Amino acid sequence: MTQILANLAHKISSLEDYSIEGRVCGVKGLIIEVKGINAFISIGSLCTIEPRNGSVIKAEVVGIKEHKALLMPFEDVSGIGSDSKVSLINCAQVIYPSEAWRGRIINCFGEPIDGKGALPQGEIGYALKAAPPKASERTRVREKMDMGVRSIDVFTPCCRGQRLGIFAGSGVGKSVLLSMFAKFAAADVKVIGLIGERGREVNEFIEDYLGEEGLKDAVVVVATSDESALARRQAAYMTMAVSEYFRDQNKEVLTMMDSVTRFAMALREIGLAAGEPPTSKGYTPSVFAELPKLLERAGPGVQGAGDITGIFSTLVEGDDTNEPIADAVRSILDGHIVLSREIAARGRFPSVDVLQSISRMVPNCNSDRENLIANTARRILANYQEMVELIRIGAYKAGSDPELDLAISLYPQIEQFLSQSSNERDYINSSYDKLGQILEL
Repeated sequence: MTQILANLAHKISSLEDYSIEGRVCGVKGLIIEVKGINAFISIGSLCTIEPRNGSVIKAEVVGIKEHKALLMPFEDVSGIGSDSKVSLINCAQVIYPSEAWRGRIINCFGEPIDGKGALPQGEIGYALKAAPPKASERTRVREKMDMGVRSIDVFTPCCRGQRLGIFAGSGVGKSVLLSMFAKFAAADVKVIGLIGERGREVNEFIEDYLGEEGLKDAVVVVATSDESALARRQAAYMTMAVSEYFRDQNKEVLTMMDSVTRFAMALREIGLAAGEPPTSKGYTPSVFAELPKLLERAGPGVQGAGDITGIFSTLVEGDDTNEPIADAVRSILDGHIVLSREIAARGRFPSVDVLQSISRMVPNCNSDRENLIANTARRILANYQEMVELIRIGAYKAGSDPELDLAISLYPQIEQFLSQSSNERDYINSSYDKLGQILEL
C-alpha cells in the first residue's frame, strides 16, 4: 500500500501545471464580457486580464449571460481590448490571517500597504464572503463594554457582541468618535474598515486620530474613494473576515466600519453595471439583500469563541436619518447613535443627540441606579428642548414650572458632562458618578 501511494504521489507531482483561460469578447462600461471559461467559473471567482499595455488587472465574476462571463475589474480598464487573455485564478476568495496582522494596514486583497514588509500568513483559511454563525448556536450578548466616551457609556451603552450604528451627515465628527472608540474601548483587538474613505484622510486618521497606541492592537483595512466599486465592497468583506479570525481565537473583537453607506453605494454601482433594475433611490435589490449578510457576521460568537462587537457608521444623505440605507441598517442593528449637525455647530463634541440615540440592550444591561441617572438626565434634556425657543426669547417666566426650572438650572452642567475631547478618556463607573453628582442622585 505504501508503494502504491508513493507511486501515485510521484505521478501527481510529475503532471504539468495547467491554466484555465478565456478571451475578452466585449466591453460595456465597467462590464467585461469573456468567453471560454463559463464551465469553470462561478459568481465571485477571481480572474486576471492581460491588457495590451502589458499590465495585469484583477477582475471578479459578477454575472453570467448565456455563454459569456461578466467580469468587473478592480482597476482601470484602459488597455483592455477584444481578444485580451483572461485567466482564472481561483473560485473562492480566501485569506489566511494570523496574530502578526495586529498593528498592520492592509488593502482589500489582504496585502500590506504600510511599508512594514510582508504579511505573515496563518494556517487556516477564512472566506471573504462567509455565513454568520447559526442563530441557535450563538451565545447571548454579554456585559457592557467600556467605550471610554461618557455620552455613549451612560446614554447608549454598548454590550459585548452588540452592534451599534452611528448615523450622521458629513462633517459632524463620525471619524473622531470612531477614533475615540479605537483608542479607549476595552477590547482585545480592534479591526477598522475604512471603506471609500478620502485618500488624504487615511494617514490623518491613522497618525492623528488613532495614533501609535491605538494601532498597536488594531488591523486597519483601507479602500479609498478612488478605488473601484469591487475594491470598496471587498474591503468590507475583508474587515469581517479578519474579525472572524480573531473571534475564533477567543478574543473580544471591536469591529468598526466607516462607512456602510459607501459599501451600499459600491453594491449599487456593481448591480447597475451588471443589469439589475434600480429601486429606491437607485439602489438595486441586491444591496438590501447583502446588507444583513454583512452586518449579521458581527455579534456574539458560539460557545468557546469570542464576540464581535460592531460599530457601523452610516452617512445619511441630507441629514435624513430615514433615507433607504439608514432605515435598512437601523432595522438590522441593536441600536443607533445619532450625531447632530446643530449640536456640532454649537461646538459640543462628540455631537451625540442623546434624545435621538438608543441602545436596545437598555434597561436590562444597567443597574437600577444607572437607569435612574440616565432616565432622569434624559427627562431634563427633553423638558429643556421642548421649551428652548420660549427660553431663548425670554417668554418663559421663572417659577411657572418647577421641572422646567430644574432643567434650565442643570442644562449647562449636563452639556458640559456630554462634552469630551478626543484625547480624554473616561470610565463607565466614573461617568455615572459624575452625572449622579450633577443630578444629586
